[in-house]
Amino acid sequence: MLIATAFAALVVVAGCGESSSSQGQGGTVQGIAASEGATSNFPEASSTSLGELKQLNQESIILAPSVSVFEPGTNRYGFALFDPAQKQTAGAPVALYTANRNGTGLRGPFIARSESLAVAPQYASKTSSQDPDEAKSVYVAQVNFPKAGKYQVVALARLDGRVVLSSAFEAQVGQPGGPPKVGESAPKVHTPTLASVAGDAARISTRLPAASGLLTTDLFDVYGKTPVALLFATPALCQSRVCGPVVDVLEEARATDKNGTAAYIANEIYKENRVDRGLRTQPAAYGLPTEPWLFVLDAQGNVVERIEGAFSLNELRRAITKAGG
Repeated sequence: MLIATAFAALVVVAGCGESSSSQGQGGTVQGIAASEGATSNFPEASSTSLGELKQLNQESIILAPSVSVFEPGTNRYGFALFDPAQKQTAGAPVALYTANRNGTGLRGPFIARSESLAVAPQYASKTSSQDPDEAKSVYVAQVNFPKAGKYQVVALARLDGRVVLSSAFEAQVGQPGGPPKVGESAPKVHTPTLASVAGDAARISTRLPAASGLLTTDLFDVYGKTPVALLFATPALCQSRVCGPVVDVLEEARATDKNGTAAYIANEIYKENRVDRGLRTQPAAYGLPTEPWLFVLDAQGNVVERIEGAFSLNELRRAITKAGG
């Protein structure tokens, strides 16, 4: 059984409302890039401590990471923020800080941006659009952990003219094993296709309707020949409630890829699409502890980007370009 992250426990209430957020058309939260000078909105770690952050700022938001696997060095840290009423906060200026487990060694600010999970209407599945609890956005920051070990992570957010502190969340950095890392060769495995199930999409996809364009390519056939975006997700059975949106993102990326040099593959998580049957062989081969996971491979089969949890269309497109697609 996959381990759900803290994001899964809280994102189910995201559809109930959002506080202090910038809304776009149709209520979609628009992405906010980290701008020059953004760090001036938040104190430098060298001028304060974790204890002082807690003393000076009221803890009134909840940090819910969508990631669980970290390596020493720079990591993509995806997360959501919720207020005490469990309403999602999105679009506000936010920075993360890290500290050693005992509260010493404060580092930051690591400025976050809000990434929208929205897709064009023609790529939105019924699975996503008919579920009011699906995630709509995710915060992303590039966070540096200097070495393996356990760290505390907190967020500072500027909401309604005031600065508020989040609850702390522990990050375990540098655990052995796990999914293939950036720079490593990805496992070369067969992935199921419509041809392998006599066209019965329901056997290999829980998305409604099935995105047939994501079910036509066997990873084994294109591995080492072309860039690949390989997504492990289960829209109907997802614990984190972001699988539906990211499969929609993958489908829009595939359909709008002007170069047409990359392969796009979606692979379900559970055998026979039943949780009680355990993992399919492909996510097991990749050592996945959660879902969803995206791996972008170059034409040599090496991982150039891996993303745990939610991601936006822009993030995916940048990763494809990085892979040579």
